[in-house]
Amino acid sequence: MGVDKKTSQRLTRLQALQWLGRRSNFERLPAKLDKKTIFTLSRMRALLKSLGDPQRQFPSAHLAGTKGKGSTAAMLAAILQSAGYRVGCYLSPHVDRIEERISIAGRQISTTDLLAAFRRIIPVVERLDQLALRKNTTGPTWFEVLTAIAFIHFEQKGIDIAVIETGLGGRLDATNLCNPIVSLITNISLDHTDVLGNTVRAIAIEKAGIIRRGSPVISTALHPDAVKVITEKSTEKRTKSFFLNRDFTVSPSKTKKLGHSALDNLYSFEIQAPPESTAEIYQIAMAGIHQAENAASAIMATKVLAGKGFQIGKHDITTGLRKTRLPARIEWVSYAPQIILDAAHNVASMDSLVKTLANQSSQPKKRILIFAASVDKELAAMLQISKTYFTDIVLTRYATNPRAATITKLREASKKGGWQEPHVAASPAEAVHVGKRLAGKTGLLCIAGSFFLAAEARNALA
Repeated sequence: MGVDKKTSQRLTRLQALQWLGRRSNFERLPAKLDKKTIFTLSRMRALLKSLGDPQRQFPSAHLAGTKGKGSTAAMLAAILQSAGYRVGCYLSPHVDRIEERISIAGRQISTTDLLAAFRRIIPVVERLDQLALRKNTTGPTWFEVLTAIAFIHFEQKGIDIAVIETGLGGRLDATNLCNPIVSLITNISLDHTDVLGNTVRAIAIEKAGIIRRGSPVISTALHPDAVKVITEKSTEKRTKSFFLNRDFTVSPSKTKKLGHSALDNLYSFEIQAPPESTAEIYQIAMAGIHQAENAASAIMATKVLAGKGFQIGKHDITTGLRKTRLPARIEWVSYAPQIILDAAHNVASMDSLVKTLANQSSQPKKRILIFAASVDKELAAMLQISKTYFTDIVLTRYATNPRAATITKLREASKKGGWQEPHVAASPAEAVHVGKRLAGKTGLLCIAGSFFLAAEARNALA
């Protein structure tokens, strides 16, 4: 169902999102078809060409990886903004509102600007739909349209640089038509194996697809197969590469005791990187050892950008890192009782969550996990890791995404993970009620497993 010209001119936000919602959306549906048919840059290339290639009007820092790329992107954007640059930032997924994905100077896209971009893009997309129909192919997907909207918005507002996070993979991701002057690849582990491959090497090949000639790459990947792939791709593209533990090192200090406000919690770490001969100390507002590595990656990106004419001082880095916060990244939403929201949605991120919480100076006796996740995740492995820290678990299922694992599936996975008597709740709202009761006034309640769970749980908490 299309949107006619008259309707397009008086488009509401609801109508725009309903139109967008009819596009193929692989964040919500499993990719069961041949991935070569589904994932291609040809649709995105045609869409951007029809729009005048807005992505070519500004340079970009492009990020890929299994975990940490959103946090790294937000940190880099905040640093650049602190240095006085007008920065566009494109992240995914969102927790509460789609506008979270697109921002300039730390401000989410307004409804007015969002609708202006929709009015420009709808007729173009619908023409491409008609062409695709005649060729028995498909038109632009949900993510491709939204990525193009971000590019349109950034072009219209005259940004100095964009910080762009990939959605899935990298090589065939819609964002991979941006104009990168630096590339960042965060930690790589098994995730989205049905699409990207079932080995670290296969996944790394997809992530390394963002590397371009003349665009140095910074990576916090540690798996030998991932390092080898990224090194080989950098050599092929004749561009420099900088790796964690080879070209720069990070030594986080122990986390401080939690205060009564998120502003009280700053986590110190040291980074040793050329050309400095001594380690530099910085503080981040986002909890976790892994966030120190993400921050170091952002700092290394500023060193590359400095070589391309950007002027970024230590004060800008300090200010940017201290200001950066993202929803559902070990987010303390309450301190009395203690409640944490985290989007840990794979084995590596669950491991980081557990290690971060275990490193706190004081440990509540009761530590409750509310868990739900997508059916294609390594559920048993995630739950096995959670068992090393949490004392009780509440299994539930979110309603906003059909990919959610069923309670039956979660029960099976929890037993494999060592949970003999998990609690069960029919919805995240019910799970929050059960979790609060189990935690009491002195316990800790953590909600993790998916961005979709985080969104529904936040509404329940509110």
